[in-house]
Amino acid sequence: MTTALYDFAIIGGGMAGASLAAELAPFARVLVLEGEDRPGYHATGRSAAFWEECYGGPGVVPLTLASGDYLREGGFLKERGALYIGRREDKAAMDEFLERFSGTGVSIERLGQEGLAARIPQIREEWSDAIWEAACADIDVAGLHQHYLRSLKQSGADLICRASVTALEREPDGWSITTKAGDTYRATQIVNAAGAWADMIGGLAGAAPLGIAPMRRTVAQLRVSPAAPHDLPLVLDISGGFYFKSDNGRLWLSPHDEIPSPPCDAAPEEIDVARAIDRFESVTNWRIEAVERRWAGLRSFAPDRLPVYGPDPQVPGFIWFAGQGGFGIQTAPAAARLGAQIMLGQGQDALTNGIDTSNYAPARFFKEKARQAG
Repeated sequence: MTTALYDFAIIGGGMAGASLAAELAPFARVLVLEGEDRPGYHATGRSAAFWEECYGGPGVVPLTLASGDYLREGGFLKERGALYIGRREDKAAMDEFLERFSGTGVSIERLGQEGLAARIPQIREEWSDAIWEAACADIDVAGLHQHYLRSLKQSGADLICRASVTALEREPDGWSITTKAGDTYRATQIVNAAGAWADMIGGLAGAAPLGIAPMRRTVAQLRVSPAAPHDLPLVLDISGGFYFKSDNGRLWLSPHDEIPSPPCDAAPEEIDVARAIDRFESVTNWRIEAVERRWAGLRSFAPDRLPVYGPDPQVPGFIWFAGQGGFGIQTAPAAARLGAQIMLGQGQDALTNGIDTSNYAPARFFKEKARQAG
């Protein structure tokens, strides 16, 4: 138990909380409270993450592009490339995709069947259309998370695990925070980086829920014959029905599912794995020899599917840093820098220059509710 007053107490030690703490710690006294035995147990530790320019939609593109150089220079990216694929009947979806990202700064191009077959040796011939994104890369998720954990500790931040928050109470100079273990901490400001638990933590602080919804995503590792080539691109269905990529001769396959879920230690459902395999077999001629392992994680989305960064308009001293869906890892460098600049009242720098913070501010939901009510 401690009575020290921190400037910021960040709830959640996954990628969001760790990266933000690393950015804040050189300028403030920071506490990170993580409910599990180790940080990154949930969404961060279960990510099949890739840096993919289009992922999350045009509203996320500025954060993704801004994070690219940081990730490359840090050695956290390994080039792969990505293909959005479709059939003849998907032409309209392909056209709409290209139009949607026109002018956003992403680098994509249309490929025909010959270019598609050259990149996916087992593709069925009815999959004849593709959009190629050369810049897509795998992310060393564990390496990036450890980078931020080391950085926050080196800058003097405190990280406490097995510290699930059960109560938040206002005090004259900030907040009192109580954990399940019965320990109490004090901070001037609370930062909600609790992922799937974000609305629950908001409720403890008296904040109105923003509608941040956890969604289950399933991934299975397959052994296939012939073995998957190491240079296979990330392959995504233009209609959102699946994605797969190679990993050390195996294939990681997802049905691209978004199943509403309560905040929990997510586990895969057999029906979702079966659905993924059924879709995969309609796309390729690979023979599945075994499902070697399967897992699931929760990705949490705000109602407009954009992240939420900034102070709650109705609860002083309570800050949101949540709703980062499946793009939270690929946008972590820019998001954390931007979040710290908002919280510290700093101006933007070379990493965040030109990013419109109002697109991600919690206030947007309250304005929309007022508009609907009026």
